[in-house]
Amino acid sequence: MRLKSFYAKTMTEAMQMIRHELGEDAIIVATREENGGKAVRVTAAIDRSDDGPAFEISPSAQRAARKPAAGVPQNYLQYDAEEDAEDAVHEILTETMLRHGIPSDISDNILSTAVMTGMVDAPSALTTSIEHSFTFAPLPAKSHKALMLIGAPGAGKTLATAKLAARGVMSGQKVAVISTDTVRAGGVEQLEAFTKLLNIPLQKARNAKELRVRIEASRGNGLILIDTGGCNPFDVDDMRGLAGQLDSGTIEPVLVMAAGGDAEESAEMARCFAVLGVQRLMPTRLDIARRMGGLLAAAGRSGIAFSDGSNTPMVADGIVPLSAQKISQLLLPQATRSKTVTTANTRGAAPTAPTKSTRRTG
Repeated sequence: MRLKSFYAKTMTEAMQMIRHELGEDAIIVATREENGGKAVRVTAAIDRSDDGPAFEISPSAQRAARKPAAGVPQNYLQYDAEEDAEDAVHEILTETMLRHGIPSDISDNILSTAVMTGMVDAPSALTTSIEHSFTFAPLPAKSHKALMLIGAPGAGKTLATAKLAARGVMSGQKVAVISTDTVRAGGVEQLEAFTKLLNIPLQKARNAKELRVRIEASRGNGLILIDTGGCNPFDVDDMRGLAGQLDSGTIEPVLVMAAGGDAEESAEMARCFAVLGVQRLMPTRLDIARRMGGLLAAAGRSGIAFSDGSNTPMVADGIVPLSAQKISQLLLPQATRSKTVTTANTRGAAPTAPTKSTRRTG
């Protein structure tokens, strides 16, 4: 999809320009008044075929577009450096969405919001768009609710539990850790190896009744963490058993999900877990995943907020609060961010004859 902004004295004139340049299939993305209400700016978009070349405006069409419509003063119709920079930002972000495998409904929302910011560098536009498109709710350092880490098998719940326990201990909190993962071979032993290093006795609960007793006995702690076994969100019995555990006390479920998963699969899982009252998503493996489409699809389609993320195999300092800036950095790594700023600034410079170093990509 390519976007283009049109300036005109009236909406009718702007629509005529859009049809002339982009055709009848163009859709309106945003409109706003300019020059104190004496003109309008309309941003329109048109899909481009994956098999064909990227949509470009020919030099003759650009010259024709720069000519004001009949009766419209020259100052009401502008194609300037700002528009070129916005085009550059849009192309950079579109490429980013495709590279991460972000579904079209999520990426379209991010791109549309980025365009409306009017920013002319991709990292800033992306950060602002992420901030408006998703919610963020970092886990509290101290909570009157027990935090139960739930998720599919292999999501990294046990290691995440150990990391949260280490963070709590290092911040001076009294931490209690309970495991309901008593069926999986080595599940309890793995977590117990971590809790011993933290001088935290690991409590075990084989069923909902025992879990209720363990939670009540741990009420004097500033933080109660519950590690659970893997749950198949598409299995009715698994979900029913997990729901029974959540009814064992004042518990907040936190969905743990590994980064790098398929977007559609991740989104469907998140929607299933959201039925249990999940309001926070804790991504893991952020250090090794290179595709974040699954996480954005999971949060975007379920309405679950990003909380904290695991970005290292180390237990100490292994959890970081997530924010719009952090997600933006994951989507646009530092090397790419430096390149995108340079590209956008080059596009936003005063119009000059094309050179080998300033070519249009896409």
